[in-house]
Amino acid sequence: MAPARAKIVISSLLALCLLLAGAKWLISRDTPESQPSYAPDQAKPPKVSTPMVQESVQKPTAQILSNRVVEYHIDTTLDPENRVIKGTQTMTWSHPGKKTVGELYFHLYPNAFSSMDTTFMKESGGRLRDDKMPTDGFGSMTITDMKTSEGLSLMHRMQYVQPDDGNVKDKTLVKVRLPKPVKGGESITLSIQFEVKLPKIFARMGTADEFVMAGQWFPKISVYEPVGLRGRTTEGWNLHQYHGNSEFYSDFGIYSVRIHVPANYIVAGTGIMQSSQIRNKEKIYQFYADDVHDFAWSASPNFIYAEEPFSSAEVPGVRIKLYLDPVHKDLKERYFFAAKSALKYFSKWYGTYPYSTLSIVVPPDSGNGAGGMEYPTLVTAFGAKDESPGYDLERTVIHEIGHQYFYGMIASNEFEEAWLDEGFTSYAEDKLMEQEYGVIPNLPIQASLISSPMSLTQEAWKYGSQDQYALNVYYRGKLLLKAMEQQAGSQTMNKIMRTYAQKFRFKHPATADFQKVVEQVTRKSWQNFFDQYIYGKQMADFAVDSISVKKKEGEAGPVYESTIKILKKGGDFPEVPIRFTFTDGHTLNKVWNGSGDSAEYKLEYSAPLAWAMVDPDYSIVIENKHINNYLKADMDKKVLIRWNASITKLIETLLGSLSW
Repeated sequence: MAPARAKIVISSLLALCLLLAGAKWLISRDTPESQPSYAPDQAKPPKVSTPMVQESVQKPTAQILSNRVVEYHIDTTLDPENRVIKGTQTMTWSHPGKKTVGELYFHLYPNAFSSMDTTFMKESGGRLRDDKMPTDGFGSMTITDMKTSEGLSLMHRMQYVQPDDGNVKDKTLVKVRLPKPVKGGESITLSIQFEVKLPKIFARMGTADEFVMAGQWFPKISVYEPVGLRGRTTEGWNLHQYHGNSEFYSDFGIYSVRIHVPANYIVAGTGIMQSSQIRNKEKIYQFYADDVHDFAWSASPNFIYAEEPFSSAEVPGVRIKLYLDPVHKDLKERYFFAAKSALKYFSKWYGTYPYSTLSIVVPPDSGNGAGGMEYPTLVTAFGAKDESPGYDLERTVIHEIGHQYFYGMIASNEFEEAWLDEGFTSYAEDKLMEQEYGVIPNLPIQASLISSPMSLTQEAWKYGSQDQYALNVYYRGKLLLKAMEQQAGSQTMNKIMRTYAQKFRFKHPATADFQKVVEQVTRKSWQNFFDQYIYGKQMADFAVDSISVKKKEGEAGPVYESTIKILKKGGDFPEVPIRFTFTDGHTLNKVWNGSGDSAEYKLEYSAPLAWAMVDPDYSIVIENKHINNYLKADMDKKVLIRWNASITKLIETLLGSLSW
């Protein structure tokens, strides 16, 4: 998911403050041919029979890419006037472990919006990024029936559970006790009827006027992890509630979904749209997707539809489908170019995009709470407010398509290791934005925003505020990947990323799996780096601690001996550049290997030292306290301490106004 960008005034004021400390800041094609727009009905999906009874649909691909633990057949009806979705669902779960289980667990995500007392609402305060929960916008999910394939009701066997915080008013996770245990390798099929009262759009799902975003909208079974998966030594369920900062984690499977909407509505959905037909004033869409771990859909009578095919050396063939808000009806070329660039280069860098379709939904401005989100084969852009937006249009599309790789195919656990998705996607996003649009991120500013670094392998909700979650998971995560690139070299880092992405496609990896790939590719241990920066909460912090200058008489005249002490106050970094500038303008550059806690330099020269600065070009991307990098030789230390404290307080005040 894409975070809202920090206000530009904050960056400008912060840069000005750091400039006062002697900083030198980095300052911050091909156009696809115009294509005609189409109505969705003009697309030519495979001709498939769609009788109004549930049955298996023809699989469009023969190759099985994932373990397909679960299979869903869902028939659902949208009542937009009352903001209600009613559905029937047949789910088959195949036990991937060895131990016998006597219960199943389901995520009921819409219940996060049922009141201000849920865990999600209490943690978020009813806010997510720039969005606020409408006072009359609550929603919820109700399971109205659940039966085994033999017809035995399980309604009296359901119990809401709260494993993370014990909040009895949170009903986002439900346990279902089974009448007959399921052994390892066996399957169980349940029939479920459910009803969703859609919230007004706030966090990823809901309604805004006639626009509907159905994300995390059906009862979804939790992930059962066998021994060895993500380092588990004992198998078992991975169970978490829906939290203010957390996103999602699901098993791969097959989805066959039929969606009933009013006849004037256009629907975008995960996977292939196999058919659409009008019956009795309603339109019925049939979708099919396999080797995906979620299904999302969006609907509106106002979508302007456009479609283009795309292929490249790494992408055999994809239909890119745009569902545009009318405000952005003239911007389709920009969306298509961004999508094609992302598919082409991400497939080249991280492995082929394996699906035959990619849908991009552009919400109206009133539905921006659903914008900037990823689902398998479907992404949402930000809300259409401006008829001529800046590069945030492309950045959001590229970021969300990047998630097709690090979220969609790799499918790490976003509850527990969100950086493996968001940090990796942000790293890829920056790389492509610079290559295709010449947009260079101001990494020193971004690093300076990280005032409270935290471990990247902790649960998402333990970061506390949304600011801290975003600054660590998105910014710090990508900066650490950039730091690894600095140390390993760009070619080696490219190999690391590609090896990891290809090795763990459809595998649910953990941070330890990524570390093993790094060490295998580079043929050296990275344990110290991971312990300090990834498992730990370090950032680099190198400071000029003191400067003393003594005048001595030499044979050719006076000589000045300057003694400079450099401190390492944070994590390690192998090459620390230092610049010494004398009063006559002469400059001397040295590189410290970063060993030990400090280094001392004694320099003799015909002029006294004017100032010293660690990392003068801001090349150490994980240095976040640049304010102590610079020191003038003649500045009184007491004055320096007071001045630095004042600047630091100002920066903290400015950072307090950031929103995500």
